[in-house]
Amino acid sequence: MTENQPPTSPAAGDAGGYDAVVLAGGAARRLGGADKPGVRVGGRALLDRVLAACADARTTVVVADPRPTARPVTWAREDPPGGGPLAALAAGLQHTAADRVLVLSADLPFLDGRTVDRLLSTLDTAGEEAEGGADGVVLTDPTGRDQPLVAAYRARYLHRTLASLGTEHGGLTGLPLRLLTAALNLTRISDPVASFDCDTWDDIATARARIREHGHVLDEWISAVKDELGIDLEVDTGVLLDLARDAAHGVARPAAPLTTFLVGYAAARAGGSPEAVAEASRKAAALAQRWAEEDAAADDAKSAPATDPRPDAG
Repeated sequence: MTENQPPTSPAAGDAGGYDAVVLAGGAARRLGGADKPGVRVGGRALLDRVLAACADARTTVVVADPRPTARPVTWAREDPPGGGPLAALAAGLQHTAADRVLVLSADLPFLDGRTVDRLLSTLDTAGEEAEGGADGVVLTDPTGRDQPLVAAYRARYLHRTLASLGTEHGGLTGLPLRLLTAALNLTRISDPVASFDCDTWDDIATARARIREHGHVLDEWISAVKDELGIDLEVDTGVLLDLARDAAHGVARPAAPLTTFLVGYAAARAGGSPEAVAEASRKAAALAQRWAEEDAAADDAKSAPATDPRPDAG
């Protein structure tokens, strides 16, 4: 689902929310000019994976030509197109209003909401404790190199520094990101996984292989299905897996997928909340348990010694 949403206007000084600017208009030369934001990893476009990580942003601005996306966004474009990351960032910032701005590239397959929360909470803490306060928080990769497009910044410092650089250089077109980061007071945190970006086809292959590892594949699959179906609901997958197991063992193997489907349908009719899913799962699991108990009782009856129902003679 894609639409142009107007930027929100939070009250000045309201630190409870944030806006996000996603830069998705690069040339992808190391991918042979492929449409990198649209490349799929785990069945989802890289851009959609990044949008899922910042789903609770008040306004999400994607700086690129419009395209279908799984979540609603505001579209922006630097002038001229292809003017580089600083020009793109400045274009995206014009549509934001929050005090905190998350700045992301569109090629981060392993970025998630927990990393976003960590960036924002570190920005809050650094602003309170650091001398003079921090202007931003950036992730570093395994080599210790800054990743300024996986970062949270204070919007006023971004605006001020970009304006200064534009004045100094006669515009922002073609300027490198390092000019921005060099002018800001930054706090750094390490996250080797979330900072992984996809610049080459080898990187894409690595990302695709990693999400199919045993420890990741189920969460990745559930996230992909929710995006595909437009479902924005956190559910306890462990409860559903336990229910599927009980239905398969206590009733019949085909009962597992059908039961979980019916639980989802019932939960949707009840409002679709996590609590509704849990309640429907509880009822179905109890039913599967009763079914299994009856089956066990029937087996016991079959194996019990036969008795003569006639009264004793004599």
